Amino acid sequence: MALGGNPIFNGKNFRGATQAPPVPQAQYGQNPYGQAPYGQNPYGQAPGRAPGQVMDAQGGWMAQQQNMTHDQLQQMYNQPAAGPAETGRMTFDDVIIKTAACLGVLVAGAAVTLFVSMSLASLLMIVGALGGFVLALVNTFKKQPSPALILAYAALEGLFLGGLTRVLDTMYPGVGLQAVVGTLSVFAVTLLLFKSGKVRATPKAMKFFMIAIAGYALFSVVNLVMMLTGLTTEPFGLRSGIIGVAIGVLAIGLAAFSLIMDFTSIEEGVRNGAPERFSWTAAFGLTVTLVWLYVEIIRLLAILRGDD
Repeated sequence: MALGGNPIFNGKNFRGATQAPPVPQAQYGQNPYGQAPYGQNPYGQAPGRAPGQVMDAQGGWMAQQQNMTHDQLQQMYNQPAAGPAETGRMTFDDVIIKTAACLGVLVAGAAVTLFVSMSLASLLMIVGALGGFVLALVNTFKKQPSPALILAYAALEGLFLGGLTRVLDTMYPGVGLQAVVGTLSVFAVTLLLFKSGKVRATPKAMKFFMIAIAGYALFSVVNLVMMLTGLTTEPFGLRSGIIGVAIGVLAIGLAAFSLIMDFTSIEEGVRNGAPERFSWTAAFGLTVTLVWLYVEIIRLLAILRGDD
């Protein structure tokens, strides 16, 4: 699994649920292939039973078969084998549906900010940012995924993104729509590259990602402190001019590669038969990455427009 990326997928709960179960190791003197030792009956018959007598469970099943007609037996044998959906395992369809639900709630939350005053939209942006951050931590470290908390996170992030978009779109008309189109485009291209196998989360790429994300996080903290203390009066702090554009492009690249790691984690979860409930965790992880990607794109667009 792609470790070091989205902490939601790298948490011990999702990672433990999506890892393939270890191959059982037989103790010394036992047959590792589950066959009975030499001299014992390999067909489930207990010692001391008559040759035609079988174990109770097997005998009950055979008796049930004997009471079925030929057509019933043929219909039973012609039925397809149970797939992941029938056995309660995570599927790609589950992840798609739940991700769509999260994004739908997010869009609904963002739409709220369009029908209120600018001052209230700014307040909702702050509430959404703080509340979304808290719920992101809760959902990340929660042992079992909670659909209600995940959808609540999406709603709060919708308020944050909606308020942010309205503020920046007022200053730089059109950046909101451009950011939406840019986010969808990056997501589509990233998914196509992943499905084609041309881009993968290799160990070498993961090392570069970890170094770059650590440096970006440090820069963001320093920039935030300088903005809060008044050491810089620029709207985006140190992220202005050519430096801001370069860092913005780097951040978008990191968010795009984070999507690659998310796809890798989801693929391994489906392949290893993770429980169906963890499709909510996968949807939550994708939503977090898409929110980050959108914020980076709209900020870069605003920086570019501010330099005109």
